[in-house]
Amino acid sequence: MSGVSFGFATATSVLFGPGRAAELPDLVGGLGARPFVCTGARPDRHAELIDRLPSPYRIWQVAGEPAVDDARDAVAAARAHGADVVVAVGGGSVLDLGKAVAALLGNGTDPLDHLEIVGRGRPITRPSVPFVAVPTTSGTGAEVTANAVLTVPEAGLKASLRGPHLLPRVALVDPLLTLGCPPAVTASSGLDALTQCLEPFVSAYANPVSDGLAREGLRRAGRALRRACADGSDVEARTDMALCSLLGGMSLANAKLGAVHGFAGVVGGMVAVPHGVACAALLAPVVEANVRALRARDAADPALERFAEAARLLTGRPEATVEDGLAWLRETVSLLGVRGLDAYGLAARSSDEIVTKAAGSSSMRGNPIALSPAELHAVLAAAR
Repeated sequence: MSGVSFGFATATSVLFGPGRAAELPDLVGGLGARPFVCTGARPDRHAELIDRLPSPYRIWQVAGEPAVDDARDAVAAARAHGADVVVAVGGGSVLDLGKAVAALLGNGTDPLDHLEIVGRGRPITRPSVPFVAVPTTSGTGAEVTANAVLTVPEAGLKASLRGPHLLPRVALVDPLLTLGCPPAVTASSGLDALTQCLEPFVSAYANPVSDGLAREGLRRAGRALRRACADGSDVEARTDMALCSLLGGMSLANAKLGAVHGFAGVVGGMVAVPHGVACAALLAPVVEANVRALRARDAADPALERFAEAARLLTGRPEATVEDGLAWLRETVSLLGVRGLDAYGLAARSSDEIVTKAAGSSSMRGNPIALSPAELHAVLAAAR
């Protein structure tokens, strides 16, 4: 986990700060003349910003987490528009769709040609059309990751297009764009951002650069997540969470994730649960299972000290223990009103199927210890 041989990749350019969204029109104009703009279900929220983009532009809405057919339809619309630059203004689902569209415009049409696990898995070898990512939530860090997550309904899971060409040309992160984010979305996306700092921090693939980013992300989440949910107009808290999300995206892109996301991708493909909610429900059970397994089977593993350090960063208490960190996580999930997975219909699904799929997911590779099927079943039961 502390090896000195590693790589690090992120967006070509990262622009961060309150008010920086005003730079978007000139940025886009420097990359292309016919923007294809991916947005969420309510593009009117950011109409003033979008209306200043070079014309003619084409708006494409995605109401929820994008599926393979959504990507196909969006690519067809972008081709018909003659798009030479793709812009995504929205949450993680919108950014994922934008990345997929930009990549497929440069590499073919069918997502299944390149989708991992359930697709043909062909490498994305040619550059994407220039892509500008503008997040309006603080959660997935998709503005700096090299994958685009798509739901595959017929397979009952989510899978990714993945490769260095999916990294955005520009990540423009303006915390002021998150001020209108509802409390429930702030909570679930914020817990996802926290998870995406914690899992790379304890990952088997962690490196000195990702460690520094993850530490800072955890520290900011600890002091700002509850505040941002309690008062959405708190610009300082929103800025901290936007940084947490950005740093988590950089961390996971270079040090991988773990069992929380291994489960979340499977669960999200089976039932209509927001990704951040799934991560929040699974977070404490996975941490508890990992700590218990490490103590029982590999007590010298440095991941145990990483869990203790994360507890100190999240609680702000220099004497905090792993158990204190777990208590903070459980208390935060409860305070923010996150429900268990059965509230979204998971109860009717087979635990055996979920555990089998989760164990084989790409995210599971970064988990600090291999969890047994019995341990994975216990995690799922605790998250229900």
